[in-house]
Order: sequence, then structure tokens, then C-alpha cells
Amino acid sequence: MQYAPRFSIYAPLRLLALMALCITTFTTTAYADHDGQVHDHDTDIAHSEQSLVTPVNVATSTQVSTSNISTATSTSSGDAIQQFVAGDFSKRQAMLSGWPGSVESLDSLVEFIANDELYQGNGGQTYLLNADDQLFTYPDKKETDNWPSDLSQITLTNALRSALIFGQAKVKLASDKPAQRLQAVEILADNIDQVDPAIITTAAANEDSAKVQKALTALQARIDFKNGDLPTQIAAVNLLADSDNPQVLVDIESALAADNLDTSLKAALIDAESSVSRRIEISTWTGHIFTGMSTASILLLAALGLAITFGLLGVINMAHGELIMIGAYTTYMVQNFFQAYMPDMAGWYLLAAIPAAFLVSAVIGMIIERIVIRPLYGRELETLLATFGVSLILMQLVRMIFGAQNVEVSNVAWLSGAYQVSSSLVLPYNRIAIIGFTVIIVALLVYLLNKTRFGLFIRAVTQNRQMARAVGIPSARIDMMAFGLGSGLAGMAGCALAQVGNVGPDLGQTYIIDTFLVVVVGGVGQVWGAVLAALGLGVSGTILEIGIGAVLAKIVLLVLVILFIQKRPQGLFALKGRFVE
Repeated sequence: MQYAPRFSIYAPLRLLALMALCITTFTTTAYADHDGQVHDHDTDIAHSEQSLVTPVNVATSTQVSTSNISTATSTSSGDAIQQFVAGDFSKRQAMLSGWPGSVESLDSLVEFIANDELYQGNGGQTYLLNADDQLFTYPDKKETDNWPSDLSQITLTNALRSALIFGQAKVKLASDKPAQRLQAVEILADNIDQVDPAIITTAAANEDSAKVQKALTALQARIDFKNGDLPTQIAAVNLLADSDNPQVLVDIESALAADNLDTSLKAALIDAESSVSRRIEISTWTGHIFTGMSTASILLLAALGLAITFGLLGVINMAHGELIMIGAYTTYMVQNFFQAYMPDMAGWYLLAAIPAAFLVSAVIGMIIERIVIRPLYGRELETLLATFGVSLILMQLVRMIFGAQNVEVSNVAWLSGAYQVSSSLVLPYNRIAIIGFTVIIVALLVYLLNKTRFGLFIRAVTQNRQMARAVGIPSARIDMMAFGLGSGLAGMAGCALAQVGNVGPDLGQTYIIDTFLVVVVGGVGQVWGAVLAALGLGVSGTILEIGIGAVLAKIVLLVLVILFIQKRPQGLFALKGRFVE
């Protein structure tokens, strides 16, 4: 008989480290007037709106801003935000109407004011005060303990708030980035009653982006529909029929409710209402399917490790959910480490948290396999009870170390926000990243199981343990390393979950049942079966929740799984091997 070469314990360790390295590589409001003047509130608003709706030539607005910069620089020091804080009411209003700084600085000003972070010291200095009562100097953003004796918050009156809205739109319309100009159109659309149509006409004449041009055309049609004569309104309604903007549907429905409506206009409104409603419904269901796919990706990440350990060892690991929880808490610890010791790189902590979560969960999983599971091989009931006890121990340890309350894991800046496909369809970046991350993990796992020596040994032990031992494969070591691989995958699932949900001691219990359902429906030890089962359960569960609610959806889904298992006990893909024989 020809014997296979001895398997070295260092080989799977190298493979685990290589997988972690690959993952890291691929995861690529009171207002105080400082001049002592008292302003009439209504006059301020009227003056602000009158100055903001005056047509502005987008092509020359950059030159106007440049002249404003030179004027402001000659009268004040510091960047635009510092000048705004140090200025009186009139100067702030003038700055917002013609912002002298960059688009990014104006966005920062909006963010600071929206988060109640912008303050002024008694000497006119600019400060940032966060939610944890930490005071930072601006613009260097260094924490200081030297608090001014008179620290006042920068807030906006209605007049300044209106000026800020339209000032932000003007600056973005003059940007050379299509995304910024598209944001400007959205700002104007939210304040459509105060927009001068000449601004839209001028902007459309100078626009070279098809997407922005389409948005400007739709905004112009909404204005024409509100203010135009009958032929103009009919033409605008026909144009708006191709929209999926919910506000357009509201405008159409409001118009249909009016009395003495012209017959031709009413017919156009009815056709437009049907078209817009259908488009909105398509976008809504597309969003639901996307949400289901992101849920399926999370389930798949959690189930892949269980599929390996259950398929290889036949062990029902009730502590698998707690390994997911450990991965999430490892992410939390890495985040705190970066914030404390590498604050300049805190926004990139997730790239280090992914391999860290994998390695920590893998090591803990191998320890559990060595101490708890190995003496109980072949005794399924005892291993189920033992791993259930391990899960209780791990949950209690986490409560003792971190407390019973949820901990905060912040989203990294480059995964914040969303990609707007259309007016009624927005896809969050963090969920897009989870789907992409899951695809990468599945590809790496398939490569590991089918193209490497370690994967060959796993498949051999899974199909026929006795024959694998006979040809020299150390099945005990393979069991430990495969259990570590499955546990590491659970840790990465916890890392992904930390970006979309709460992190607490009971995190694993939320997903353990669904994870077992994915493994059973997909087939024991079958990666592609787990992929299809996760997609089916994730998408169908999301759709059922929309129709009948979360509780009934869980019940219906469980009944369907039970019926499926009765008809096909081996799952979607049957594994021919020692369990069958």
C-alpha cells in the first residue's frame, strides 16, 4: 500500500495565516450676535431668501468665490470656518450666500452645526466639543484642557439656516465633481418653493454630466408643473412620469385631489401616477431583495464555519454563536486600541480587526476542541450538552469583562453613507461591503478546500476517516485545525455583524438557530449548499417579514424548513461519505 506523506502541524497554521493575510489584502442652538446688534427676525429671513434666489451664473461663480476669498482674507485671519465663527450676523450671512472656502469646508461646517459641535471662545477662537465633553482646538483638532471662561455654541437663526441651505447648493453647483453637483440639485429639490427657475436653467446649460442633467431636468419639470400654464404643466407631467421620486408622486396625488381639473391634465396625471407608482414599487422591492442578500451574506459567514465542523466532526457545536460574539468583541478591542494608540489611523481599524477576529476565534475554537470536544467524539448528545455549557461560560465571561450592556463599535468613515441608485433606492455602503466580503471569503474557502493539501486532507477525513488514517493522514490534527478554521470564520462573521448591529453578550444567540438551519438545508459539509440555503432563507425571510411581520415570518420559515427536511433529509446537496455509510 502506498502511504501519503506525513502531515505537518505547521502547514495548516501557515494556511490560516495566509488566509488572514489574503483577507486583509482584499478588504481593501441659541444664536448670539457678537456685535451687539438686534436684528428683526422676519426682515432677516426675507433678506436672506431674496439674495439667495437671485440667478447665479454657474460658470462665473468660481470667480465670485475667489473675490470673496481675497476680501475675507484681507479682513480676517484663519480658514473659512474660523472666519464664520468670528464674524457677526451680517458677515455670517454674507459668507453663507457666497462661501469663500472649499466645498469640503462648507460640508464640515454643516456637519459641525448639525452635531452641535461648533463653539466659540471668549477670545474669538474656534473650538469643537464632542458628545463625550472633550474640547478640541480648531483647525488642528487637538484636545485641550484649557477651557475658555465663556464658551458659546454656534447655532443658526432661521435666516442663517436658509442662507446655509442655498449657499451650500450654490457652492456645490460650481464644483467640478458631478457627485457634488448632484447633491446641490437634491438640496434645491428639498426647498423647491424658494428656488428661482433661472438658477436651474443656467446650471443645465453648463452641465456635462448626463446624471446631473437628468436630475436638473426633473427638478425643472417639478417647478414647471407647480408654476406653469396648462400646456407647460401637461408637458412637465409627461416628463415626470419617468420618475421614481416619492415626492413627485405626492405632488401628482395632490394635484389629482384638486377640483375643476382640466380633462387633458387629469388624464396625464392619472397616467403619470400609475407610472411613478410602478417605478417606486420596483425600486422598493429591489431594496428589499438587496437587504435580504445582505442578511443572507451574514448568515452565510456564520454558517460556513459550522458547515465545516459539523460536516467533518459530526459535532453539534452550540458554542458557535459565542465564537461569532468573540469576533465582534475582538473588533471592539481593536477599535479601542487604534483610538488610544494610533488615533491618526483609527479610521482603518477594520482592516486589522478582520484578521484579528479570525485568529482569536480560531485559537479559542481549537482550545475548545482539544479540551471539551475531543474526549466526547462519537457521543453526539454529550457534545451538544458540553458545547451548550461552553456557550454559557463564554457569555458570562464577556458579561464579567465588558458588562451586560452593548458596546459601541463605530462604522469606519469609508463605509458610512450610501450609494443612491435612484430617488427611491439607496444602498448602504456597509451592507455592500458585507456582500463583497462574503464573496471573497467563499472564494478563498473554495480554493482552500479544493486546491490545497490541507483542503484535500479535510475532504478525505470528512468522506472516510478510517481510510484517511490508513494512508497516514493525522485525523486528530486535521480535526483541530478544521475546527479552528470554522471558528475563525465565525469570528469574521462577528466582525461583519459589528458594522451593522449591536454588539453584546447575547449576539451569538440571535444567529445560532438560523445558522443551523442554513447548514441543515444546504447539506452537511457542503459549501455551495450553504450558499444557496443562506440566499434562500435570507431573501425569503426578509420578504416574509414585510408581509406578515418578523415573528410570524420566523414561524412560517421554520415550518417550511421542517417540511423540506422531511422530503429531503440530506439537504440540497448530499454528501457521500462516512455519515451515509
